Amino acid sequence: MANVGAGRGSRGAGHVAKRAADRATMRGILPAAAALALASGCVARPQAERGVEPVESLFEKLEYRIPMRDGTRLFTAVYTPRGGGGAYPVMLNRTPYSVAPYGIAAFGRRGLGFNRTFAEAGFIFAFQDVRGRFMSEGEFIDMRPEGVRQGPNDIDESTDTYDTIDWLVKNLPRCNGRAGMWGISYPGFYAACGTIDSHPALRAISPQAPIADWFVGDDFHHNGALFLIDAFDFFTSFRPRAALETEWPPDFEYGMKDAYQFFLNLGPLPDARARHFPPPRSFVDDMMDHPNYDEFWKARNPLPHLRNVHADVMMVGGWYDAEDLYGPLHIYDAIERQNPGIQNCLVIGPWSHGGWARDRINQLGDFLFAGSPSNWYQNEVEFPFFRDRLKGEGAPPPPEVRAYVTGSDRWCTFNQWPPAGLANRDWYFAADGALAAAPPSDASPDANDEYLSDPAHPVPYQDRIDIERGRSYMIADQRFASRRPDVLTYRSEPLQEEITLAGPIQADLFISTTGTDADFIVKVIDVLPDDAPDPDSNPTGVRMGGYQRLVRAEVMRGRYRNSLEKPEPLQPGEVARVAFELRDVCHTFQRGHRLMVQVQSSWFPLVDRNPQTYVDIYKAQPSDYRAERHRVHRDAAHPSRIRVGVLPGLPQA
Repeated sequence: MANVGAGRGSRGAGHVAKRAADRATMRGILPAAAALALASGCVARPQAERGVEPVESLFEKLEYRIPMRDGTRLFTAVYTPRGGGGAYPVMLNRTPYSVAPYGIAAFGRRGLGFNRTFAEAGFIFAFQDVRGRFMSEGEFIDMRPEGVRQGPNDIDESTDTYDTIDWLVKNLPRCNGRAGMWGISYPGFYAACGTIDSHPALRAISPQAPIADWFVGDDFHHNGALFLIDAFDFFTSFRPRAALETEWPPDFEYGMKDAYQFFLNLGPLPDARARHFPPPRSFVDDMMDHPNYDEFWKARNPLPHLRNVHADVMMVGGWYDAEDLYGPLHIYDAIERQNPGIQNCLVIGPWSHGGWARDRINQLGDFLFAGSPSNWYQNEVEFPFFRDRLKGEGAPPPPEVRAYVTGSDRWCTFNQWPPAGLANRDWYFAADGALAAAPPSDASPDANDEYLSDPAHPVPYQDRIDIERGRSYMIADQRFASRRPDVLTYRSEPLQEEITLAGPIQADLFISTTGTDADFIVKVIDVLPDDAPDPDSNPTGVRMGGYQRLVRAEVMRGRYRNSLEKPEPLQPGEVARVAFELRDVCHTFQRGHRLMVQVQSSWFPLVDRNPQTYVDIYKAQPSDYRAERHRVHRDAAHPSRIRVGVLPGLPQA
């Protein structure tokens, strides 16, 4: 999800603003990636410059309070092309992040969230404060549940979308009767809800980095583990309002630059709640009162309700989206399964959260990507999708899946996701830190690797930890972690041929512990050869020889190993199976590279510290936090491994 600064100023589209940590990430000259392939169906695309025309020279602005079926009025700012005649489709963005600036004489939006091509092609843009936020009436509910309507005046986000579009197409005199909808992050959730029982005038929807489930895989929890730095940063400013308002509350003042030390000083979560989240009641209180995957969380999962979709859908996501990678993959899948016959496509590229909406994004951390994927997407994918459906007739279907293959840096198209024809391949943990293709034959129960996990000295999630998380940890060098005694590292021999992994990665661990709970973080890493060249211009002094490039990582809280709904303690000394899914990838390991897996039990302060005793972590006391020894077993009866899907070959055009 967008951090609290998202959407406050220039666009209000709800995607992540460029914050200080992100700017620092992008400063250096970075090593070149492989050239974009021109064969195998993976082709380069021409780029176009994004325009910077002032909005007031292109549009006239009006503001409306649009009535919903229950009488609540939602504040909506509408920008219509200047110049007399002509009818245009309307593009709707619903956001909890403010449609500022307010007032018909106040503009301040450059590009209205889109590039020059959109502005010149002729669209009406409508931005709406969702119910209960900023200048809209009503009560705001985080991730408002769908599917609970009983009477004709009952509402949810899908009905608010329907009523808004119905009003716009009937009351905007220059509307051509067609509507499109888009949104990034939290606005992506509202766009996804807009697909449900969609209005006949709604022809095209693009949920981008949409939220699907705040407990299972998006934003603030992954497999029940709290993503501490994200949740704290967001909810210290995203607070309930007392009345209609036009100003965002001030950012939280951390008072230091070191996030690792700040969150250690924070202490147990009950202390943080008391000090930093005073009344009135906020979503943090709800979150801490519902530590397990109960009906509170299930009601906020829109996936079962994504039915009766009548518009064409284009889902957009980024392989390096630290906030919402679960959402686009699972919402795409849910719409695909529950709405046979509609046009529903997926675009997923080498972007961090909302990176496709920013200008000329072609780098992240220490890596460049071929061409300018963001500009190619904006001009060759996004614009034609909306233009053809809102301004033309008989729009051709887009490719089902456009996916950027990281590691080989090329775009490919597939007929489904995950791609058809994947071959399952297992990599087993072995002695002396090896990662082997063959299962273990050792029957000895002593075939295991042990480490001490101490909540007082947790493993950091990246080498340098600023107070703002930044975007690049999902691709960052892991050499700092492989040097720690509380991180297990397994690596393959140099690969004799390139392999491309696609789809989800399965982690299958057999563990034992001296405690009664523990987290297990599994990281899949691409290790560059020792002689990999450094970049020609290298102001940051990065050394690429032996670089351990993170490909994917995920956490599983041990108590949830069998059920997110019904946690259970680990039994000291007993071997337990901890199997879970890492998010999807589409990544090529080049010939001569190694595949590495790391296992650890803390990832701080990205993930909150597990006390390693079986207590409600939201009520944990300092005495509950204990250092414990964990073992990862790798004998014949307990073959810890990862399972990957390997593409037999990249598709032809």
